[in-house]
Amino acid sequence: MRLDASFVFYILIFAAVFTMAQAAVGLFTAGRTRRTVNQRLKVVESGLAVNKVVGELRKQRGLTEDGERRLRLVWLSDLIVRSGIVFKPVRWAVISLGLGLAVGLLTLVMSHQLFFAAPVGLGVAIFAPLIYLKMKAGKRAKLISQQLPDALDVITRSLEAGHPVPTAIALVGREMVDPIGSEFGMVADEIAFGSTLELAVGHLAERCRHPDIDLFAATIRLQDRSGGNLTGLLKMNAHTVRERLKLRLKIKAASSEGRVSATILTSAPFVVFGLLQLLSPHYYGDVMGDKAIKMGLAGLGTWMFLGNLVMRRMIDMRI
Repeated sequence: MRLDASFVFYILIFAAVFTMAQAAVGLFTAGRTRRTVNQRLKVVESGLAVNKVVGELRKQRGLTEDGERRLRLVWLSDLIVRSGIVFKPVRWAVISLGLGLAVGLLTLVMSHQLFFAAPVGLGVAIFAPLIYLKMKAGKRAKLISQQLPDALDVITRSLEAGHPVPTAIALVGREMVDPIGSEFGMVADEIAFGSTLELAVGHLAERCRHPDIDLFAATIRLQDRSGGNLTGLLKMNAHTVRERLKLRLKIKAASSEGRVSATILTSAPFVVFGLLQLLSPHYYGDVMGDKAIKMGLAGLGTWMFLGNLVMRRMIDMRI
């Protein structure tokens, strides 16, 4: 059996390109992991005093140096803090306005309807950042659920080795990746600044707004006020968090069909409308401005919104 030289040459080229792509992905992943690990440590290693480190870390999370909210809207401030994104309001406003303007212009070009393009652009400028923050907060909450049992194991082993509680918490801040590393690192910094363990853990619970973190904070408060074996309590806490995580995964698997159905039913009308406007812009051109069509579209949009709320209630099971 003879092989064509050109065929072998193409195979070697493919292997070389595939190897280069794997190397590039590996370097990118390693660099991103290194940046994630050093997100809080960069501030600590800058040589600032402990009080300056605590204030800077709080400002990056959208809080004041005293730990208070910087925004009057409580729900928006909590969402920004829970998302873990560095707080840059001017940059966020410019990106949101640019995104809304771009989507509005694109919609105007496709539909040739200003009354439709203007609300779409405004809605994207307002709701797209909120959706992004919501997604980042949800992703961060999932990572906290996955990392918290390991963090509690690190604290437990450190306590069994004879270390004090602040040292065990600081060990988590140095050795574990974000988000749990930075969160526990901020707790260690606040304790080093002079805060009590109960108050620092309370600030952790306020930043995360997570039921597993609330359980950990309640455990610390209980042990601090009434005493007891903290190591045993944390071991039980870690076991409880792991069981909660397993139950969440089971619920997610059981409700996967409903979530996929909701996504398809919601996106299908918009996808079809967009394709029709792209392939045949004048398909709805003669009737789009009629009052009856506008009222019908408004009614259908309201009905779809109510249907999404019902489906969300059916698949959103909280523990």
